[in-house]
This record gives sequence, structure tokens and C-alpha cells, in this order.
Amino acid sequence: MSAPRSHERNRAELADFLRHRRERISPEEVGLPAGKRRRTPGLRREEVAALAGVGLSWYTWLEQGRDIGVSAQFLENLSRTLRLDATERRYLFLLAHQRLPPEPGKTWCVVPPVVHRLMDDLPLRPAYVLNLRWDVLAWNAAADQVFGFSSFPAERRNLLWLLFTAPSMRALLDPWAEQALQILSSFRRDFVRAAQDPDIGALVKDLEKVDTDFRTWWRQQDIHGACQGIRHFQIGEVGHVVFDHTSLTIDVDRDLRLVYYAAKQGHPQSTRFEQWLALPMSEESASEAQVVS
Repeated sequence: MSAPRSHERNRAELADFLRHRRERISPEEVGLPAGKRRRTPGLRREEVAALAGVGLSWYTWLEQGRDIGVSAQFLENLSRTLRLDATERRYLFLLAHQRLPPEPGKTWCVVPPVVHRLMDDLPLRPAYVLNLRWDVLAWNAAADQVFGFSSFPAERRNLLWLLFTAPSMRALLDPWAEQALQILSSFRRDFVRAAQDPDIGALVKDLEKVDTDFRTWWRQQDIHGACQGIRHFQIGEVGHVVFDHTSLTIDVDRDLRLVYYAAKQGHPQSTRFEQWLALPMSEESASEAQVVS
């Protein structure tokens, strides 16, 4: 009994949602004459129907909350006609009981200040933020100490680029080839989402030109399984350290995610690693002080 009532409630919500969104759009916004005899604000039903490519009767039934089926393509047309943003588009598909088609991925380059604060609150946990192209947009001090992001020019501060072109990254991942293949598989999934983005395409083309391993593996189209959340790093001053790692989505619409590493609990090298994170800065500061004096 609950399912039919739920569908009825959703149809009523859908009807109300469509009506309010239709009424907020002026005719001029969609290239129609304003006219002088409009008794209601916004667009008329027949105008929405024409712009969305459906018949007036069918759209009227939908806005009246009748039990009719809708296609994903029509909902996409309706989203554009009503000028829905990403959140409103998702809500429309939810109300209509349709699976939301994937949106084309886009790269984003701005990290919210609160995420910077979050990373700064993790002094013993290397963390950084990636966009869909895998540009490293922000990082904390622990991540900089491990990966050395700040030592690379901004235009090459891309995790995939560094993985295949930076000797320091090849030395850090131990074993490199096995982990690089897993990481490349993860990138390939993001590449598919943003394959039409010229920046991500340019990154792949550049890497194919400069690195044989990348060119060979990329063209093989091998898809490897998940990395199981484990990374093995060879850190010069510490030795071999095993990390648990994960990525957390911090902005769905902008495809931003936080990558977080924690040295495995109970390992002697993990304790040494955390001690090493705290020591170098103080030692470097002491050396600088001696030079100044």
C-alpha cells in the first residue's frame, strides 16, 4: 500500500515543481514575445511543451500529476527548457522515477577554504585534492613532505604526469610498476567521464609522447582491479612504509576529491614515519638559523 501512495505523492510533487519552475521563466528569456494578455507569470504550458518537443496534452497531463511515463531524453529537454541547475535536474529525475544520465565531467580548479582547513588539521596524514584531470590543487604539509608537490611547477603539478615522468615519484612507489598500473586504471575511469574535455585529452597525448610505459599501457586498454586501499612507499629517511589510503568526494558537482593516507597501525615503520613528519621542519629551521647567525 505504501508504494502506490508514494508514487501519488511524487506525482503531486512533480506537478508542483514543474509549475513553479515554469512560472519563474519570462518569455523573453527563451526568445518569445512577452505579449500583453498574460494572466499568469512565466511561460504558458503550450510554450513549455513546444520548447521541450512534446504535445500540449501530454505535458498538461504531466503537470497535472497524472500517471504517465516519461523518458530520460524528454526530461533532459525539459531540464534545458526550464533552465534547471544540476541540483534541480537531479530532483526532476528523482521525482519522475528515472535514472539520472551521467553529466559530462569537467575539470575544476578551486578548492573551498574549509577543505584547506581540514587538511591542515591532519598533520600526520598526507592528504591532497584532485580534480577530474588529476591536477593536484591543494595539499597539506605532510603530503608535501612525502610527494614534494611544491617543488614542481604549477603547470606540471598533475598526479598522473608526476607518476610517469618524475624520478622521485618512481622511487617513492615500491614496487612502482604494479602500483602505477592500478593508478592508471583509476585514472582511465575518470578519463571516460571527461573524454571530451580538451585539457584531459592533452594530458594523455603529452604523456604518450614522453613516456614509453604510459604509451604502452594506455594503448593496451587493460583494466585492473581496485588497489584495495593499500600503498607501499619507499621513503628515503624512513624506509618502506605501508599506507592505508582512500579518496573522499568533497564536491560532487565539481568532481573534487580528497585523497587521504594513513600509515598502517602497528607497523614499526609507521611510528618512525610519523616521527619523521615532525622532525625535518624543525631541523631545517635550525640549519637556517645557524646560517643566518
